[in-house]
Amino acid sequence: MSTLTQHQTLSTVLNSLAESETLAMTKKARELAAQGHKVISLSVGEPDFKTPTHVMEAAKKAIDEGYHFYSPVAGFADLRAAIADKLKRENNLDVSAENIVVSTGAKQSLANVIEAIVDKGEEVIIFAPYWVSYSEMVKLAEGKSVIISGTIENDFKVTAAELEAAITPKTRAIMFSSPCNPSGSVFTEKELRAIAAVVAKYPNITVIADEIYEYINFEGKNFSIGSIPEIKDQVVTINGFSKGFAMTGWRIGYIAAPKYIAQACEKLQGQVTSGTCSITQRAALAALQGDLSAPEEMKKAYARRRDLVIQLLKDVPGIKINKPAGAFYIFPDVSAYFGKSFNGQIIKTSSELSMYILNNAYVSTVGGDAFASPNNIRISFAASDENITEAIRRIKECLAKLQ
Repeated sequence: MSTLTQHQTLSTVLNSLAESETLAMTKKARELAAQGHKVISLSVGEPDFKTPTHVMEAAKKAIDEGYHFYSPVAGFADLRAAIADKLKRENNLDVSAENIVVSTGAKQSLANVIEAIVDKGEEVIIFAPYWVSYSEMVKLAEGKSVIISGTIENDFKVTAAELEAAITPKTRAIMFSSPCNPSGSVFTEKELRAIAAVVAKYPNITVIADEIYEYINFEGKNFSIGSIPEIKDQVVTINGFSKGFAMTGWRIGYIAAPKYIAQACEKLQGQVTSGTCSITQRAALAALQGDLSAPEEMKKAYARRRDLVIQLLKDVPGIKINKPAGAFYIFPDVSAYFGKSFNGQIIKTSSELSMYILNNAYVSTVGGDAFASPNNIRISFAASDENITEAIRRIKECLAKLQ
């Protein structure tokens, strides 16, 4: 009897799945740090601030008050109502509690929606550069990702005309983030209205709008495509608490969706994870009921850091940059270094360049290949001014060795 390998016994879909590049780089950086190297991490998409005090206090109170049991699959009723109120007040979305499903992170929210609406062979148009998990989630649903890419000259933004050219009879959904991970780009109201005008022609297409970086918008208030009346029943808005409230480890996100999609996601979640952590939900409610002073202070710090990174990178030869309007990333074009080498190692891709920087400068970044933008690397500025300054100094010195 033959012995099956581990690879042979896994499902075809799982075997086709790529490892998250951001998590892989974070893991490698931790390994180097454990060996005694002073690694500066600019790869992880995580705020370096503490969760606001009133949110933490609400969690402690919830423990004392006995929130120790299973929570409703779609989330506590008062939290869903508070989310709906927030979306009406801040985003002009016409939603109620029945449109809201709370999940264990916005990542689960995205996965739920894709699994709920995408059938085998159907197409999902993804605006690139995109967050690394988008295309893998589509793959898990046995759908097909159709990638359309913005350029650095256009702040990495896809146009309405490019979108319309990509639509086929198999198109089921369109997915993008604004503010964008990894580019920091923010679609303007005018740009989103042009996109909405295209979507309105195709009532069977659903827009999945990832707004997790909503509060980190340096240009003003974020505009939600779901607020446009002509397509409001075609839009699922994804959001959460991890970025704006520095609650990454708390694991809580949510969707605002047409009722039939919300019900489908609740049904799916009931078979996979059930309700989100009860303590986290009480903390999230406190975040919504408090003021936005903490997110505002964080945004000010990110804006200062963005300007610092841009200033420092301008002194690094061969790097091409634009000015991100949101999130906490900059996404420089580093293709000028492709084909160069150091100690016999030839740099052929952005992922190889990121690994070269990690191994030689002990600074972690993420190659753009993972974001469907192979000429770029993602640098997070969710770090202290001191670490940013030292990291860019190391990167400049490291890149100068490539000939």
